[in-house]
Amino acid sequence: MSNVATSNLLAQVPDLLPELEDIYRDLHSHPEVSHEEERTAGVVAAYLRDLGCEVTEGVGGFGVVGVIANGAGPVVWLRADMDALPMQEKTGLSYASKVSGVSHSCGHDMHVACGLGAAATLISSRSGWSGTVVMIFQPAEEVVDGAKRMIADNLFERFPKPDVILGQHVAPLPAGTIFYRHDAAMAACDNYEIRLFGKGGHGSRPETTIDPIVMAASLVMRLQTIVAREVPPNRAAVVTVGSITAGTKDNIIGDEAVLRLTLRSFEPEVRKKITASMIRMANAEALASGSPREPEIIHTFQSPVVVNDESTLLRVVTAFEAKWGESVQEALQPATGSEDFNEFADASGAPSMYWFLGGADPAPFLAAADVVEMTRIFEGIPSNHAPEYAPVIEPTLQMGIEALVLAGLAWLEVT
Repeated sequence: MSNVATSNLLAQVPDLLPELEDIYRDLHSHPEVSHEEERTAGVVAAYLRDLGCEVTEGVGGFGVVGVIANGAGPVVWLRADMDALPMQEKTGLSYASKVSGVSHSCGHDMHVACGLGAAATLISSRSGWSGTVVMIFQPAEEVVDGAKRMIADNLFERFPKPDVILGQHVAPLPAGTIFYRHDAAMAACDNYEIRLFGKGGHGSRPETTIDPIVMAASLVMRLQTIVAREVPPNRAAVVTVGSITAGTKDNIIGDEAVLRLTLRSFEPEVRKKITASMIRMANAEALASGSPREPEIIHTFQSPVVVNDESTLLRVVTAFEAKWGESVQEALQPATGSEDFNEFADASGAPSMYWFLGGADPAPFLAAADVVEMTRIFEGIPSNHAPEYAPVIEPTLQMGIEALVLAGLAWLEVT
């Protein structure tokens, strides 16, 4: 596709931005957690219908699918997730969340706005391409079962099967940049709940009890040795205990403690190793403490490694570099965050590509005097899932729309 053809197809994007910026601010102000995205899905469906898109709601929950059929050619899926997080926003923005304890602190509202903009751009430029674009607006990514639910709702039987699946995630990188990774882009995720059992009693007589809080504290420290002492330094893994629930009062020793933790890995053998180590350590701590029974270990959810197909990546990156040049860069390492994006590729067998869209204010980076200052700026930027996190609207939104369109056009028949 020539640069002239690309410019013509993208020329209308600036005209779309005022309305899409308003939609983004509205979604940001009205976040909905996983499995409760009813309002968000309604906004998406209404916008797509106004475009003349064939829309189906209620796919796998509040999933929305829009089909743009435009003659013979490849079938391209463009995916955006929609759900928010159960956490309080602390950005101070004028359009901050109006819902107490819920916020779009991962940027999925930006993904939705970019997806809508891509659909609008492709529909209004139908004379310039042929094929079919399927817009997938997915619920419940944050609990990593939204993709599975959509697939279980006969997604591949009800809609055109993909020849390629494409997606992106806004990240704490300079706005106006795109980063990608060959092979693994994001880690596999395994979340567990470990329930430890003790023997309760009065806080003044600990010798008559088996204290599950001490057991839990010991286990937390022991788990930190998995990565430090059992995973080779040239292999990546993360073990994080994110929640401990135990006790009701200062002078009562309870009889249970619950740990909730996440394991991240990129390779099957590492995934198997860290899981086995976690189970071994939990059982060993229970035995060492004299627990009346073995711990309960529940695998609460999992997601696969997000893996980029090499030929798909090269085609998409070539299109990006033709538009943005050195603003498109290879990331030095994969992200240890996780996604259920690859569920679609794994279930369909279609190749896929997933990239990272910069969303941080670019001004400090442009003013940085050296690498040391650049590193300091990176370290000071709130990351996704931080209460202070929110991407700057521009140029993030425009670049996100254009990236989805360019990636799709790299596969569609351009006329």
